[in-house]
Amino acid sequence: MLVFPKAKINLGLRITRRRPDGYHDIETMFYPVGLCDALEIVRAPEGSEKDALAISGNNIPGAAEDNIVLLGVRKLRESFRVPALHIHLHKRIPAGAGLGGGSSDAASALRAINRIFNLSIGNAKLKEIAAALGSDCPFFIDQVPAFASGRGEILYPAPFILNGYHIVLANPGIQAGTREAYAECRPSLPETPLELLLNRPVNEWKDTVLNDFEEIIFPKYPVIKELKSAFYDSGAVFSSMSGSGSTVFGIYSEKPVIPGQLAEHVIFEGTL
Repeated sequence: MLVFPKAKINLGLRITRRRPDGYHDIETMFYPVGLCDALEIVRAPEGSEKDALAISGNNIPGAAEDNIVLLGVRKLRESFRVPALHIHLHKRIPAGAGLGGGSSDAASALRAINRIFNLSIGNAKLKEIAAALGSDCPFFIDQVPAFASGRGEILYPAPFILNGYHIVLANPGIQAGTREAYAECRPSLPETPLELLLNRPVNEWKDTVLNDFEEIIFPKYPVIKELKSAFYDSGAVFSSMSGSGSTVFGIYSEKPVIPGQLAEHVIFEGTL
C-alpha cells in the first residue's frame, strides 16, 4: 500500500503552562498542507522475521531502526498481530522543520497497516497509539484542521478556514531544537482564545495570531526572522514560523510572485 503523509503548519502557537510531568500545555491550530512524503508498506516475504525500512529523499538523522515509523509498528504489535513488513519511506518533508513530518509518517503507517491487515482499529484507538509516539501524532490520523490543547494530543475539529488561499513554505536548512526551545519558553495564558482570533479575517491575524517560539528562535537564527519579513514584503496576508521552526510559511490571497532571495528557500507552493 502506498500512502502520502501530509505536513502540517501551526496557525498560532501559545505555550500556556509548564506541567508537573515536564511537558507543556499549548494552544494551537494544526492545519494540513500539500507537502507530503511517500510511504509504501508491504508484507515481508514468507519466513521473514524482521521489519525492513529503506529511506530515500531528504536525510533523516539517526539509524533507520530507530525511525518513528518502526517505533509505531512495534507499538501497534503490543496489542495486535502484525507480520514482518517491508517499508519504503521517501522523505520530502524536511526533518526538524516544524512541519510534523516524522509524526505524520508514523500516523500514516498506523492507518495503512490497519487497512492492509483488516485490524478494524477505530480512530480513537489509533489516536491513543499515536499519542504514545509524539504529541502531534494523533492529529495526523485524520489529517484535517483541528484545534489542539494539552501537549497537542487533545483535538477538536476546526473549519477549513484557508480554503482557496495560496501557501508558500520556506525552509533555511536549519534544524531548530524543539526540546531546547521549550526549555527557554515563558508560558502564559493568552487574553483571547486562539479560536476567536482565527475567526477574524486572515488579514487581521498579523499582530494577534502569534507563535510563542518566534521570540526564542528568531534571535538565535536571524535568517528565519528574515524569511518572515520577506513573506510580508512580497504581499503575504499572513506569515508565521511553524511549530518551533525552522520553516516559515506565507499565506496569500492570490498566487504570488516570489522574489529571488525568498525563492531559494522555498520547499513547497500550492493552494490550500
